[in-house]
Amino acid sequence: MKKKLFPTYIIMTLAVAFILNTLSYNGGRLIASGWPHVNMTLPLDDYVPFLPATVVIYVLSYLFWLVYYFIAAFGTPEERLVGVPDPVEGPGGFRRNRFFAADALSRFICLAFFLAVPTTMTRPETDTDTLWGTAVTFIYMIDSADNLFPSIHCLVSWFCWISVRDRKDLHPAVRYFALVFAILVCISTLTTKQHVAVDIFGGVILAELCYWLTGLDSVRRLYAKPMSRLFSKLTS
Repeated sequence: MKKKLFPTYIIMTLAVAFILNTLSYNGGRLIASGWPHVNMTLPLDDYVPFLPATVVIYVLSYLFWLVYYFIAAFGTPEERLVGVPDPVEGPGGFRRNRFFAADALSRFICLAFFLAVPTTMTRPETDTDTLWGTAVTFIYMIDSADNLFPSIHCLVSWFCWISVRDRKDLHPAVRYFALVFAILVCISTLTTKQHVAVDIFGGVILAELCYWLTGLDSVRRLYAKPMSRLFSKLTS
């Protein structure tokens, strides 16, 4: 039998992560669109320059996420050798389930924040006579100034670093690139005026908190068990 390039569990895991992210972000925006929004801009944010060229990093973050979430989904060599799903952990193994459980938990918490504390900010005028100014203008058009706290851009980028930082099976360059690029993404959200400082810290802290929580069996299994059942249905 020909081996699949992307096993069912990998596809299912990434699909669920994408769906939860979409529902959290777009759902929060749809529900709270007409509600009063809070501006969390601090005096500190006034010192951050507007640098339209950094929109390149902001946009490349989507490719960054895709690559590192695939790495996380494929798991470590030990996890890839597991042929029979664990009845409790499911087919993913501890490390993989912990990461994607944390990712899922973070989206539910993000949605709660988007609804409990809808946020907005004032964006600068852009110069559409320049390439970077046009690019930023386009980003502003497709991504309105809401759902800011916590920053999902920073949350997901920091998760990319979390996914590889203790992976000894990966080359150090792969691991530390994730840290450097995650920091650059956080900076770019400020210099493109997509977020304010509070949003960035909120995203990073939330990622770390969720990853810590899913180290607890009782929390992680809230994700692992339904995923195991879903996997069984898809492969039966």
